[in-house]
Amino acid sequence: MQVYLVGGAVRDELLGRVIKERDYVIVGATSEQLLKQGYQQVGKDFPVFLHPQTKDEYALARTERKQGKGYTGFVCEFSPDVTLEDDLRRRDLTVNAIAKAEDGSLIDPYHGKRDLDARILRHVSQAFSEDPLRILRIARFAARYHYLGFTIAKETQSLLKAMVERGELNTLTPERIWLECEKSLTDGAFDHFLNTLAHLNALSVISPALANIWNDQLFQKLQARFEYAKKYNITDNALLFSQITSKLNSDEISAIAKAIRLPNDARDLALHASQHQHVLTSATIHPEQLLFSCNKLDLWRRPERFSAVLKAIEIANCSVIKNQQLLLQASKEARAINPKQFIDQGIKGADIKTALEHARLEVFKRYFR
Repeated sequence: MQVYLVGGAVRDELLGRVIKERDYVIVGATSEQLLKQGYQQVGKDFPVFLHPQTKDEYALARTERKQGKGYTGFVCEFSPDVTLEDDLRRRDLTVNAIAKAEDGSLIDPYHGKRDLDARILRHVSQAFSEDPLRILRIARFAARYHYLGFTIAKETQSLLKAMVERGELNTLTPERIWLECEKSLTDGAFDHFLNTLAHLNALSVISPALANIWNDQLFQKLQARFEYAKKYNITDNALLFSQITSKLNSDEISAIAKAIRLPNDARDLALHASQHQHVLTSATIHPEQLLFSCNKLDLWRRPERFSAVLKAIEIANCSVIKNQQLLLQASKEARAINPKQFIDQGIKGADIKTALEHARLEVFKRYFR
């Protein structure tokens, strides 16, 4: 039984990046052997096990055979006879098909180290085209490692474009598309992710609404916004995603949300920022309009919404907006008004709401005249 470190851990170690997780492949063993040693199997039909102490993932060497359509139609075959080279051949990119033995030596049958040094993302074999999810995955890698100078090999670009043209992306669920978007947002490279998809003709398939607005000018704006977010350590995915939709209307944002199955918080923030940014960024803030926005945002019960919208607008402008501090102070003071004070005055029923509205408006008038 031989154990090898594989995949992303080897790749990132060679690039000098922080290793976030370690995956291992085991050659020459059976499930029964690992279970006897205390490993815990993950799932019933997939030969992946958790180490009894470290909880790192250990997988039996395996091959995959395409059966059916989409990214789930694979039959996994594993046995002690599957070699390390067989296991590495099923991987997507040469840079992800490098193994490291326990003595530290590299096993690199598909020249991944050479491609790492040349900063090239290249597919391992033609079997690459059997999995449509790899279109998004390669775009994500190209974006993540863009700062290191990585590019997609020409033959791999051609293969990816052919996969898009065949309609392979249509087999992906909106939930799966969002998962790859989310990973790219976490990488802090979502601008390059979308740009790569656009160049592969894939963005129009994933979201026509996004493709309709995509151009070099928007890409450059997003680069500046994400740099600003990085500078101030802003990592919330909903805030970052809202930068894509800041100039879209509600229908366009809803179409994007449906196409890639945005989580509710990301969808709602995108909608709120789009709907209220004009009022909040106006050179002359009108108290009545501000009150209307605060009511729509439900500031009184959900103050975090108001703060998030202001932060989204700040990132979009790459600076603190003119009245941001005044808006925060005024909203805090207006929110502190307690209905009980009107009840104590004998005000009842619908008149309580009217009194609240009037008192909150008076607060805003003191700040913005």
